[in-house]
Amino acid sequence: MSELVIETQGLRKEYYTRRGHQVAVQDLDLAVPAGGVHGFLGPNGSGKTTTIRMLLGLAHATAGTMRLFGEPVPARLPAVVGRVGAVVESPKFSPNITGRQNLLLLSRSIGAPDTRVDAALDTVGLGGRGKDRYKGYSLGMKQRLAIAATLLKDPQLLILDEPTNGLDPAGIREVRDTIRGLGERGVTVLLSSHILVEVQQVCSAATIIGHGRMLASGRVEELVGSSTAYRVEAPDPAAARQVLVDAGFRVGEGLVVETDEPAGVTQALGTAGIWLTELTPVRRDLESVFLELTAGTQMGVAE
Repeated sequence: MSELVIETQGLRKEYYTRRGHQVAVQDLDLAVPAGGVHGFLGPNGSGKTTTIRMLLGLAHATAGTMRLFGEPVPARLPAVVGRVGAVVESPKFSPNITGRQNLLLLSRSIGAPDTRVDAALDTVGLGGRGKDRYKGYSLGMKQRLAIAATLLKDPQLLILDEPTNGLDPAGIREVRDTIRGLGERGVTVLLSSHILVEVQQVCSAATIIGHGRMLASGRVEELVGSSTAYRVEAPDPAAARQVLVDAGFRVGEGLVVETDEPAGVTQALGTAGIWLTELTPVRRDLESVFLELTAGTQMGVAE
């Protein structure tokens, strides 16, 4: 069994504000094994950032326990913080010097060797742009430089909180490729996001939360599951629909048939003299799974 890099049990965070009592995280059990990219998914306001802040010692838990690399935090956080990199808020870089110079200043402030600067730039795909001034970077490049800054410690765990917020499609793709590459290199990445379709392209496993509670957790293929619906294409869609309904199939919009026996669809239509032009599995994604899981849940927690 893989070592758990992140583990929480019964984690809870309550706030008392002018609006009264609010619960941001409700008895959350989170388990992230070593290796790969683990999605920490949910809409804005679901408690993702609050959970990350507690793991990093930036907020106190009301109840529950937390461990990083098997060590209890925050009590033992100093013992493991050197193995953890995090981008929770946009870091402050000097705009008038180059990206490489910014990283050199950081590396020397933490006692990291200068050689890690070029290695970090190469890892995030900025090796050819390190001599450009930071103020000339695109948003995607700035976010990748922020990730490069966390790599100066050569972390085993990288925590990213909504790293693609505000980026255009090109920037999202750049950051996504960087995250995928880090996971393939053996870094454990906890990727917090509300963009479920985007995250599905890089995550090997995911935990879905809603309103501070864990709703599901596991490998992506397990969460998504196998297809139980098929889209039918036929010369006469109306006639095909009627035949399938008469045969007892549930038929939705776009001539999508809910069934785990596609051969039965072919047989029913063939018997009626209607020949398929296409029968395509309808693949579920993390977004559809999330919408199913959160249907009917109560509102009222803070991010």
